[in-house]
Formats: sequence, structure tokens, C-alpha cells
Amino acid sequence: MARPREFNRDEALQKAMAVFWAKGFAATSTDDLLEAMKIGRQSLYNAFGDKRQLYIEALTTYQRNVTAAHLKRLNDTPSPLQGIENLLTGLVAEDERVRNLGCMGIGSVGEFGVMDEELVALRSRVSQAIGKRVTERIIEGQALGEISRRLDPNESSAFVQVTMSGLQLAARGGGGLDDLRSTARFATERLRAT
Repeated sequence: MARPREFNRDEALQKAMAVFWAKGFAATSTDDLLEAMKIGRQSLYNAFGDKRQLYIEALTTYQRNVTAAHLKRLNDTPSPLQGIENLLTGLVAEDERVRNLGCMGIGSVGEFGVMDEELVALRSRVSQAIGKRVTERIIEGQALGEISRRLDPNESSAFVQVTMSGLQLAARGGGGLDDLRSTARFATERLRAT
């Protein structure tokens, strides 16, 4: 008869995600995970599989949570231009410790690039979901006269997404709150109708 699980799986996953987010995949040892999750080695394997499977699940959970937050900021205002600014400025955490973590997804890009097909597919799904909605908001903004009609909506959406990546990478590199938020506002102004 199998022993019942003696820990909360969701809590353990959140703790593992925090370790991977801070250290990345390669620099995180199984012992780091066991210590953070407060579980034994066999419990980790039984509940999550190996380190890679745990990383994929943690990254998937992280991406789902941040994508929902991104879309909420983008959609929470009738003004498409303000929604884009909210999306960008909202990436920059006020808490310096959190801000310096950057983005776990961007961290995975830096660590794996395009060498891991499963991670590329995960990032692609997230990028497409955000990109589609940013494009729609740009088209809305053009119809309202907020965003320049001279801009291609798809190219502008790509610009916004590259700006998102840049802000998150700069945050990981120690960028300050005011500078990063100023950059987010500057990028948004490039879209404004004149």
C-alpha cells in the first residue's frame, strides 16, 4: 500500500518555482529543491518526476500566472494606449528583490535559447497569446485615434513584446524602478498618434 502524500503539492511547486526563478535550471540542484520544498527525494520523484519535469511544470505555472496578469493590465482600461503602458510599467515590480529576479521565462530563454523544443513551444504559446491581444489593442487604438495609423499593428505588437523582454532583462540586471518605468512610458509614447 502506497504511503499518502504528506505535503501540499501546490505549495511545494510554488517553492520550487521560486528557486528556479532565482537560480535558473542548471544552477539549481536537487538538494536546493528538496530544502526549499521541505520534502524528501522520493517524494519529489513520486509527485513531480525528475528535476526537468519539475522545472517544466514550474515554468508552465509561472507563465500561466504572469500571462493572466499581463492581459489583465492590458485590458483593464478603455484606452488601448493606456493599457499598453499599464502592461509595460506593470512588468517593473516596486519591490527591488522581486524586480531583480526579472522574468523566469526570459531566464529560460537566456539559459536554453532555442535548443529545447518543449520550452520553445511553451514560450511560443505565451508570446502568441500576448502578441495577439496587443495587436488587437493597437488596432482599437488606431480606430480611436490614440495610436498612429501609420504604424503596422503586427510590427508595433512585436515592438511592445521586445520592449517587455528588454525591461525584464534590465530588471534582472539591477535596473532601477524609476528608470525602467520611464523606459516603459517612453516606448508607449512611440505609438501615440501625433
